[in-house]
Amino acid sequence: MKRLDPFLMSLVVAIILASIFPASGGTQKVLERLTYFLISMMFFFQGVRLERKFLLESLKNWTLQLSVLFFTFIFFPFMGVFFYFVCNEVLKESFFEIGLWQGILFLCCLPSTVQSSIALTSIARGNIPASICASTTSNILGIFITPFLFSILIGSSNGNLASYNTIIDIVKELLIPFILGQICQKWLYRIIKKNKILISFTDRGSILFVVYSAFSSAVLEGIWRKVSALHIAEVFFIDFLMLAVVLYFSYYLAKKEKQSLENSISLQFCGSKKSLASGIPMASIIFPHHEVGIIVIPLIIYHQIQLFVCTILARKYSQRL
Repeated sequence: MKRLDPFLMSLVVAIILASIFPASGGTQKVLERLTYFLISMMFFFQGVRLERKFLLESLKNWTLQLSVLFFTFIFFPFMGVFFYFVCNEVLKESFFEIGLWQGILFLCCLPSTVQSSIALTSIARGNIPASICASTTSNILGIFITPFLFSILIGSSNGNLASYNTIIDIVKELLIPFILGQICQKWLYRIIKKNKILISFTDRGSILFVVYSAFSSAVLEGIWRKVSALHIAEVFFIDFLMLAVVLYFSYYLAKKEKQSLENSISLQFCGSKKSLASGIPMASIIFPHHEVGIIVIPLIIYHQIQLFVCTILARKYSQRL
Protein backbone atom coordinates (compact mmCIF):
# COMPACT_ATOMS: atom_id res chain seq x y z
CA MET A 1 0.00 0.00 0.00
CA LYS A 2 3.00 2.30 0.02
CA ARG A 3 2.71 2.58 -3.74
CA LEU A 4 0.20 4.90 -5.31
CA ASP A 5 -3.34 3.66 -4.87
CA PRO A 6 -4.65 2.31 -8.24
CA PHE A 7 -8.03 3.87 -7.57
CA LEU A 8 -6.38 7.25 -7.01
CA MET A 9 -4.65 6.87 -10.37
CA SER A 10 -8.06 6.16 -11.94
CA LEU A 11 -9.34 9.39 -10.40
CA VAL A 12 -6.39 11.30 -11.86
CA VAL A 13 -7.11 9.79 -15.29
CA ALA A 14 -10.78 10.83 -14.97
CA ILE A 15 -9.70 14.40 -14.13
CA ILE A 16 -7.29 14.49 -17.10
CA LEU A 17 -9.96 13.17 -19.46
CA ALA A 18 -12.44 15.75 -18.18
CA SER A 19 -9.83 18.48 -18.67
CA ILE A 20 -9.13 17.44 -22.28
CA PHE A 21 -12.57 16.15 -23.31
CA PRO A 22 -15.13 17.77 -21.00
CA ALA A 23 -18.68 16.52 -21.34
CA SER A 24 -21.15 19.28 -22.14
CA GLY A 25 -24.74 19.86 -23.17
CA GLY A 26 -26.87 16.74 -23.54
CA THR A 27 -23.97 14.41 -22.73
CA GLN A 28 -23.46 16.13 -19.40
CA LYS A 29 -27.16 15.79 -18.55
CA VAL A 30 -27.04 12.05 -19.28
CA LEU A 31 -23.92 11.69 -17.11
CA GLU A 32 -25.59 13.51 -14.22
CA ARG A 33 -28.61 11.18 -14.31
CA LEU A 34 -26.34 8.13 -14.56
CA THR A 35 -24.21 9.22 -11.61
CA TYR A 36 -27.28 9.79 -9.43
CA PHE A 37 -28.44 6.24 -10.24
CA LEU A 38 -25.00 4.73 -9.55
CA ILE A 39 -24.64 6.61 -6.26
CA SER A 40 -28.02 5.31 -5.10
CA MET A 41 -26.99 1.77 -6.07
CA MET A 42 -23.70 2.19 -4.19
CA PHE A 43 -25.49 3.10 -0.95
CA PHE A 44 -28.03 0.32 -1.52
CA PHE A 45 -25.20 -2.22 -1.67
CA GLN A 46 -23.61 -0.67 1.43
CA GLY A 47 -26.90 -1.27 3.23
CA VAL A 48 -26.91 -4.90 2.12
CA ARG A 49 -23.31 -5.45 3.23
CA LEU A 50 -23.51 -3.80 6.67
CA GLU A 51 -24.37 -6.38 9.33
CA ARG A 52 -26.42 -4.83 12.13
CA LYS A 53 -24.65 -6.91 14.78
CA PHE A 54 -21.54 -4.74 14.32
CA LEU A 55 -23.51 -1.62 15.26
CA LEU A 56 -24.81 -3.34 18.41
CA GLU A 57 -21.24 -4.37 19.28
CA SER A 58 -20.26 -0.68 19.42
CA LEU A 59 -22.24 -0.28 22.65
CA LYS A 60 -19.72 -2.46 24.49
CA ASN A 61 -16.92 0.11 24.25
CA TRP A 62 -18.78 3.41 24.14
CA THR A 63 -15.71 5.41 25.26
CA LEU A 64 -13.75 4.35 22.18
CA GLN A 65 -16.72 4.90 19.86
CA LEU A 66 -17.40 8.40 21.23
CA SER A 67 -13.70 9.24 20.92
CA VAL A 68 -13.75 8.33 17.22
CA LEU A 69 -16.86 10.46 16.66
CA PHE A 70 -15.22 13.31 18.59
CA PHE A 71 -12.23 13.39 16.25
CA THR A 72 -14.37 12.89 13.14
CA PHE A 73 -17.07 15.49 13.72
CA ILE A 74 -15.67 17.90 16.36
CA PHE A 75 -11.86 17.94 16.41
CA PHE A 76 -11.46 17.90 12.62
CA PRO A 77 -13.90 20.79 11.94
CA PHE A 78 -12.35 22.94 14.68
CA MET A 79 -8.91 22.22 13.24
CA GLY A 80 -10.07 23.22 9.75
CA VAL A 81 -11.45 26.52 11.06
CA PHE A 82 -8.23 27.08 13.02
CA PHE A 83 -6.04 26.66 9.91
CA TYR A 84 -8.36 28.92 7.93
CA PHE A 85 -8.18 31.59 10.65
CA VAL A 86 -4.38 31.38 10.93
CA CYS A 87 -3.85 31.65 7.17
CA ASN A 88 -6.41 34.37 6.48
CA GLU A 89 -6.46 36.46 9.67
CA VAL A 90 -3.07 35.99 11.33
CA LEU A 91 -0.76 35.49 8.36
CA LYS A 92 -3.01 37.63 6.13
CA GLU A 93 -2.40 35.14 3.34
CA SER A 94 -5.33 33.26 1.82
CA PHE A 95 -2.95 30.88 -0.06
CA PHE A 96 -5.64 29.98 -2.58
CA GLU A 97 -9.13 30.93 -3.67
CA ILE A 98 -12.18 30.29 -1.51
CA GLY A 99 -13.31 27.15 -3.38
CA LEU A 100 -10.29 25.18 -2.15
CA TRP A 101 -10.80 26.43 1.39
CA GLN A 102 -14.40 25.27 1.20
CA GLY A 103 -13.06 21.92 0.01
CA ILE A 104 -10.78 21.68 3.05
CA LEU A 105 -13.62 22.57 5.43
CA PHE A 106 -15.90 20.08 3.66
CA LEU A 107 -13.19 17.42 4.07
CA CYS A 108 -13.11 18.16 7.81
CA CYS A 109 -16.86 17.47 8.11
CA LEU A 110 -16.84 14.08 6.38
CA PRO A 111 -17.27 10.70 8.12
CA SER A 112 -14.52 8.11 8.47
CA THR A 113 -13.77 5.47 5.86
CA VAL A 114 -14.89 1.87 6.30
CA GLN A 115 -12.70 -0.38 4.14
CA SER A 116 -9.32 1.27 4.69
CA SER A 117 -9.91 1.79 8.44
CA ILE A 118 -10.61 -1.93 8.84
CA ALA A 119 -7.75 -3.00 6.54
CA LEU A 120 -5.18 -0.82 8.33
CA THR A 121 -6.41 -1.92 11.76
CA SER A 122 -6.00 -5.52 10.61
CA ILE A 123 -2.43 -4.90 9.40
CA ALA A 124 -1.57 -3.22 12.73
CA ARG A 125 -3.27 -6.03 14.71
CA GLY A 126 -5.65 -3.62 16.35
CA ASN A 127 -9.24 -4.07 17.52
CA ILE A 128 -10.95 -4.96 14.23
CA PRO A 129 -14.55 -5.26 15.57
CA ALA A 130 -14.20 -1.82 17.19
CA SER A 131 -12.97 -0.35 13.90
CA ILE A 132 -15.89 -1.91 12.02
CA CYS A 133 -18.35 -0.44 14.52
CA ALA A 134 -16.73 2.99 14.63
CA SER A 135 -16.36 3.45 10.88
CA THR A 136 -19.84 2.22 9.99
CA THR A 137 -21.50 4.31 12.71
CA SER A 138 -19.54 7.33 11.50
CA ASN A 139 -20.73 6.81 7.92
CA ILE A 140 -24.39 6.48 8.89
CA LEU A 141 -24.29 9.58 11.11
CA GLY A 142 -22.36 11.46 8.44
CA ILE A 143 -25.35 11.39 6.10
CA PHE A 144 -27.10 13.74 8.54
CA ILE A 145 -24.22 15.53 10.28
CA THR A 146 -21.97 16.49 7.35
CA PRO A 147 -24.34 18.92 5.54
CA PHE A 148 -25.35 20.71 8.76
CA LEU A 149 -21.81 20.85 10.10
CA PHE A 150 -20.43 22.25 6.87
CA SER A 151 -23.12 24.94 6.65
CA ILE A 152 -22.21 26.01 10.20
CA LEU A 153 -18.49 26.19 9.37
CA ILE A 154 -18.87 28.38 6.30
CA GLY A 155 -21.30 30.76 8.00
CA SER A 156 -24.80 31.99 7.42
CA SER A 157 -23.96 33.54 4.04
CA ASN A 158 -24.00 30.05 2.55
CA GLY A 159 -26.60 28.59 4.88
CA ASN A 160 -28.66 27.36 1.94
CA LEU A 161 -26.29 24.39 1.67
CA ALA A 162 -28.20 22.69 4.46
CA SER A 163 -31.57 23.73 3.05
CA TYR A 164 -34.69 21.60 3.08
CA ASN A 165 -34.17 20.58 -0.57
CA THR A 166 -30.58 19.49 0.13
CA ILE A 167 -31.66 17.28 3.02
CA ILE A 168 -34.46 15.77 0.91
CA ASP A 169 -31.95 15.01 -1.88
CA ILE A 170 -29.55 13.34 0.57
CA VAL A 171 -32.38 11.28 2.07
CA LYS A 172 -33.63 10.22 -1.40
CA GLU A 173 -30.25 9.41 -2.94
CA LEU A 174 -28.27 8.11 0.06
CA LEU A 175 -30.39 7.23 3.08
CA ILE A 176 -33.42 5.55 1.47
CA PRO A 177 -31.25 3.27 -0.75
CA PHE A 178 -29.19 2.39 2.35
CA ILE A 179 -32.33 1.51 4.35
CA LEU A 180 -33.70 -0.54 1.43
CA GLY A 181 -30.38 -2.40 1.36
CA GLN A 182 -30.76 -3.21 5.07
CA ILE A 183 -34.30 -4.46 4.45
CA CYS A 184 -33.16 -6.67 1.54
CA GLN A 185 -30.10 -7.94 3.41
CA LYS A 186 -31.53 -11.35 4.32
CA TRP A 187 -32.17 -12.12 0.63
CA LEU A 188 -29.16 -10.47 -1.02
CA TYR A 189 -26.32 -10.67 1.51
CA ARG A 190 -24.92 -14.00 0.31
CA ILE A 191 -25.20 -12.95 -3.34
CA ILE A 192 -23.34 -9.72 -2.62
CA LYS A 193 -20.60 -11.54 -0.69
CA LYS A 194 -20.06 -13.84 -3.69
CA ASN A 195 -19.84 -10.95 -6.17
CA LYS A 196 -17.39 -8.61 -4.47
CA ILE A 197 -15.73 -7.62 -7.76
CA LEU A 198 -19.05 -6.49 -9.24
CA ILE A 199 -19.89 -4.47 -6.11
CA SER A 200 -16.42 -2.90 -6.05
CA PHE A 201 -16.89 -1.93 -9.70
CA THR A 202 -20.22 -0.30 -8.84
CA ASP A 203 -18.72 1.61 -5.89
CA ARG A 204 -15.65 2.86 -7.68
CA GLY A 205 -17.36 3.33 -11.02
CA SER A 206 -19.92 5.60 -9.35
CA ILE A 207 -17.19 7.80 -7.91
CA LEU A 208 -15.28 7.94 -11.20
CA PHE A 209 -18.44 8.99 -13.06
CA VAL A 210 -19.10 11.73 -10.49
CA VAL A 211 -15.51 12.99 -10.71
CA TYR A 212 -15.49 13.03 -14.53
CA SER A 213 -18.88 14.74 -14.69
CA ALA A 214 -18.02 17.28 -11.97
CA PHE A 215 -14.64 18.17 -13.45
CA SER A 216 -16.19 18.51 -16.90
CA SER A 217 -18.47 21.23 -15.53
CA ALA A 218 -15.58 22.75 -13.57
CA VAL A 219 -13.33 22.85 -16.65
CA LEU A 220 -16.04 24.60 -18.65
CA GLU A 221 -16.24 27.12 -15.78
CA GLY A 222 -12.44 27.67 -15.92
CA ILE A 223 -11.19 25.71 -12.91
CA TRP A 224 -7.58 25.54 -14.16
CA ARG A 225 -7.45 29.32 -14.39
CA LYS A 226 -8.22 29.42 -10.66
CA VAL A 227 -6.12 26.47 -9.42
CA SER A 228 -2.36 26.31 -10.06
CA ALA A 229 0.31 23.72 -9.27
CA LEU A 230 1.35 25.89 -6.31
CA HIS A 231 -2.20 25.76 -4.97
CA ILE A 232 -2.15 21.95 -5.20
CA ALA A 233 1.15 21.89 -3.27
CA GLU A 234 -0.31 24.16 -0.57
CA VAL A 235 -3.38 21.94 -0.23
CA PHE A 236 -1.08 18.91 0.05
CA PHE A 237 0.84 20.62 2.89
CA ILE A 238 -2.31 21.54 4.83
CA ASP A 239 -3.81 18.06 4.34
CA PHE A 240 -0.60 16.43 5.56
CA LEU A 241 -0.42 18.74 8.57
CA MET A 242 -4.04 17.99 9.54
CA LEU A 243 -3.43 14.23 9.35
CA ALA A 244 -0.29 14.52 11.50
CA VAL A 245 -2.13 16.58 14.14
CA VAL A 246 -5.05 14.13 14.35
CA LEU A 247 -2.77 11.09 14.54
CA TYR A 248 -0.82 12.68 17.40
CA PHE A 249 -3.81 13.83 19.46
CA SER A 250 -5.78 10.61 18.93
CA TYR A 251 -2.77 8.68 20.25
CA TYR A 252 -2.51 11.11 23.18
CA LEU A 253 -6.23 10.79 24.03
CA ALA A 254 -6.06 6.99 23.90
CA LYS A 255 -3.22 7.07 26.45
CA LYS A 256 -5.20 9.44 28.70
CA GLU A 257 -8.22 7.12 28.51
CA LYS A 258 -5.89 4.20 29.30
CA GLN A 259 -7.08 2.34 26.21
CA SER A 260 -5.29 -0.85 25.22
CA LEU A 261 -2.84 -0.66 22.32
CA GLU A 262 -5.38 -2.48 20.13
CA ASN A 263 -8.04 0.14 20.92
CA SER A 264 -5.54 2.96 20.49
CA ILE A 265 -4.81 1.70 16.97
CA SER A 266 -8.52 1.64 16.15
CA LEU A 267 -8.96 5.19 17.45
CA GLN A 268 -6.01 6.50 15.44
CA PHE A 269 -7.00 4.88 12.16
CA CYS A 270 -10.76 5.48 12.37
CA GLY A 271 -10.46 8.98 13.83
CA SER A 272 -7.97 10.21 11.22
CA LYS A 273 -9.69 8.86 8.09
CA LYS A 274 -11.98 10.77 5.74
CA SER A 275 -14.22 8.90 3.33
CA LEU A 276 -13.76 9.45 -0.39
CA ALA A 277 -16.60 7.01 -1.07
CA SER A 278 -19.06 9.11 0.96
CA GLY A 279 -17.50 12.52 0.35
CA ILE A 280 -17.72 12.68 -3.44
CA PRO A 281 -21.38 11.58 -3.63
CA MET A 282 -22.29 14.05 -0.87
CA ALA A 283 -20.44 16.86 -2.64
CA SER A 284 -22.37 16.12 -5.84
CA ILE A 285 -25.63 16.63 -3.93
CA ILE A 286 -24.68 19.54 -1.65
CA PHE A 287 -22.85 21.79 -4.14
CA PRO A 288 -23.76 23.19 -7.56
CA HIS A 289 -22.42 20.79 -10.19
CA HIS A 290 -19.77 23.16 -11.57
CA GLU A 291 -18.30 23.66 -8.04
CA VAL A 292 -17.89 19.97 -7.15
CA GLY A 293 -14.59 19.61 -9.04
CA ILE A 294 -12.72 22.22 -7.02
CA ILE A 295 -14.40 21.17 -3.75
CA VAL A 296 -13.18 17.54 -3.93
CA ILE A 297 -9.53 18.34 -4.78
CA PRO A 298 -8.47 18.49 -1.08
CA LEU A 299 -10.33 15.22 -0.41
CA ILE A 300 -8.66 13.38 -3.29
CA ILE A 301 -5.23 14.55 -2.09
CA TYR A 302 -5.99 13.65 1.54
CA HIS A 303 -7.14 10.19 0.45
CA GLN A 304 -3.70 9.28 -0.89
CA ILE A 305 -1.84 10.89 2.04
CA GLN A 306 -3.88 8.96 4.63
CA LEU A 307 -3.31 5.65 2.83
CA PHE A 308 0.43 6.21 2.49
CA VAL A 309 1.14 7.51 6.01
CA CYS A 310 -1.21 5.15 7.86
CA THR A 311 0.11 2.09 6.01
CA ILE A 312 3.63 2.91 7.23
CA LEU A 313 2.26 3.45 10.75
CA ALA A 314 0.26 0.20 10.64
CA ARG A 315 3.34 -1.80 9.66
CA LYS A 316 5.32 -0.25 12.52
CA TYR A 317 2.55 -1.20 14.95
CA SER A 318 2.50 -4.77 13.62
CA GLN A 319 6.21 -5.11 14.40
CA ARG A 320 5.72 -3.91 18.00
CA LEU A 321 3.00 -6.41 18.87
